[in-house]
Amino acid sequence: MCNVEAQQKSEQSASATTSFPATVMVGSREVPVGSELEYRVWNALRECYDPEIPVNIVDLGLVYEMKVDEEITGEANVFIRMTLTAPGCGMGPMIAADVKRRASMVHGVANVMVDLVFDPIWNVAMMSEAAKLMLNLP
Repeated sequence: MCNVEAQQKSEQSASATTSFPATVMVGSREVPVGSELEYRVWNALRECYDPEIPVNIVDLGLVYEMKVDEEITGEANVFIRMTLTAPGCGMGPMIAADVKRRASMVHGVANVMVDLVFDPIWNVAMMSEAAKLMLNLP
């Protein structure tokens, strides 16, 4: 009985110290967050902007997927699948490099891979409501 009580206390204190939300808004989608490191990477990605649009890539909905492999503590691998507002955007390599740089700066991240994709094609409906307001879109 004592072991069960100790385990319950341990689980309660672990959940009490969790300092990241269960989900984050990525454009118009709500995405589950699995760890504090993943939450910090999402925050780092909010610092990346398309140079022609004054809204970060997360609120624009340009990040389709982000996975964090934390199998080795302190040496996480981050995989980001993202798009651009237009397939012919000449700033694509620069934006992808900025995404990689900012994600790499997060403490605990060792490697970052950014995959630029164009399926599905990005559209305005993928943006967060806040991003639409900033750009005066309906």
